[in-house]
Amino acid sequence: MNRSTLSLAGAVVALAVLTGAASMAGGDDSSAAPAASSSRLPVQRSTLLCPEPSTSEFAATTYTSFTPAGSGSGSGTSGGQATLVPATTKPKALKPLTATGKPVTSTTDASDAPALIGTADGSLAPGWSVGQTTVVSDGPGRGLLGTSCVVPDSEFWFPGASTQDGRQDYVHLVNPDDTPAVVDIDLYGKDGQLKGSTGDGITVPGDSSKPVLLSTLIADKVQDLTVHVVARSGRVGAAVQSTDAKAGTDWLPAAAQPSGDLVMPGIPADATDVRLIAYAPGSDDADLTLKLATSSGTITPADHETLHVKSGMTAAVDLGDVTRGDAGSLIVGSSSAHAAVPVVAGLRVTRGKGSDQEIAFLPATAPIDREASVADNRSKGSTLGLTATGKDVSVKITSSAGSTGGTAVSRTVTVKAGTTVSMAPPQPSGLKGSYAVTVQRLSGGRLYASRMLALPLDGVPMFTIQPMPDDQGLVEVPLAGADLRVLEP
Repeated sequence: MNRSTLSLAGAVVALAVLTGAASMAGGDDSSAAPAASSSRLPVQRSTLLCPEPSTSEFAATTYTSFTPAGSGSGSGTSGGQATLVPATTKPKALKPLTATGKPVTSTTDASDAPALIGTADGSLAPGWSVGQTTVVSDGPGRGLLGTSCVVPDSEFWFPGASTQDGRQDYVHLVNPDDTPAVVDIDLYGKDGQLKGSTGDGITVPGDSSKPVLLSTLIADKVQDLTVHVVARSGRVGAAVQSTDAKAGTDWLPAAAQPSGDLVMPGIPADATDVRLIAYAPGSDDADLTLKLATSSGTITPADHETLHVKSGMTAAVDLGDVTRGDAGSLIVGSSSAHAAVPVVAGLRVTRGKGSDQEIAFLPATAPIDREASVADNRSKGSTLGLTATGKDVSVKITSSAGSTGGTAVSRTVTVKAGTTVSMAPPQPSGLKGSYAVTVQRLSGGRLYASRMLALPLDGVPMFTIQPMPDDQGLVEVPLAGADLRVLEP
């Protein structure tokens, strides 16, 4: 074989490698090339990280792994595997997912249950999701904790944390890679950044997890905090576990990236108190407008039309029982006549009263471009919150087959612009076990979604809310072809 033949083969291989790398990286840079020079293809590999569920001896945790049928695959399609293994020692994997369209569940009641590192490849990678649901039936952390396991990244925002008396908030960091990650945790209150001695340069060893108690980072007792997690090197998964001695416990998911236009979809109709926490990370103050998208249209909450957020500071406002019996979504915009100032925001939501109350957190959520799934749904207790902005949106909702039996079912609904549709997902026929729900945007404006799971226990309205951003199951891949000019001397 002569040098020209070898060079041509090498060029073709290089182009193939570049194309494959783009599909696996999950990036989406539509400005990098004209639309005609790229296509959307399913990702080939996905990674998800699940935090340590609970140290309570009264905790029981269910993991639900699911990949929706679609993205070029039919229901039940195999050709890949999705596995979850404990961080650090990795002695044993949970039950693997081997086919699309049907969830697989695993359970544990161990108080030392570890964080998990998960990978999916082949047909199981596009849209793969894992739900982690924990019921703590007694003790100071009693309540329902739910989270969707997260994609590793280098930056996370958590508005709504606290170090006030009665709260114990931990940042859980999980490192999926062999090499250590170095992480900074910055805390911002109403007067700006709070200085601590141990929040910078936290090392998370490879293939391991580390919980960090926020009250060990600062001495201040702060009611409303914004937590900023940044990986100096490597990548991590991050989530905040919040325990209130009087009001229960839940996971605080990461908020959508800073923006001047935010939506927090799916505030329950019976919320007894809703608290908004916002932070302005830039150099300018933010003047925000607050609107509530209800079942019949968009209104302005009485006495809470606007919110001023100073640069580098956290602002909070108690909206009370803002939904007043009609489930809604909070829409945060800019009142400035000039360019909108980006902020991050989230809600602390309370249901019940007195000793029979429970909390959950609902962060600003990225819109669904194509589809999103939430893995763990039961025969009762699941409620979808769907909000449309700009234009009406046509939405297809698919409830999967049950983990131990049943047949998938779909329903199409229209969400009118500026409104919120609150509904139970369609029940799978002959359901046995738990099921997953996939929300697919068919056409129209922007769509935002969340799922509330309510599992009442002994008079306590235990619940958790999971935001449903787009699953990023498809990515833009440049169209590549051999260019013989690379062979020219």
